[in-house]
Amino acid sequence: MTLLITVFAAVIATVLWYNRKDDRMCLGTLCFLYWGASLMWLVDAIFEYAELKAEYFTPALEDMANDAFLGLSAVALGLVIWLVRLLIADPKGSVRAALKKQR
Repeated sequence: MTLLITVFAAVIATVLWYNRKDDRMCLGTLCFLYWGASLMWLVDAIFEYAELKAEYFTPALEDMANDAFLGLSAVALGLVIWLVRLLIADPKGSVRAALKKQR
C-alpha cells in the first residue's frame, strides 16, 4: 500500500512538473522526493516478497491500514519538505515582502 500511494504521488508530481510553465515552484524537488520514496518502497516490497512468498499478497486488514497510514505520512512529509524549500527559495518574493512590511 505504501508503494502504491507513493507511486501515485510521484506520477502526479511528474505530470505537474512536465506541464509546468516555469520552474519557479521547484516541482522537480517534489518529483525526486516521491520517486525516491517509491524506489525505497519497491526495494522493501521485493525483500518482503522474498521472505513471505505467496503470503505477501494476502495481508491482514490491520497491516493494510498501517501501510496506508505510512504511505500517506510519507506523502505528507514530502509535501512539508517541498513547502519549506519553496518558502526558503521564495520564488515570487512574497515572504520577503511580508517580512519587510512587518518592520
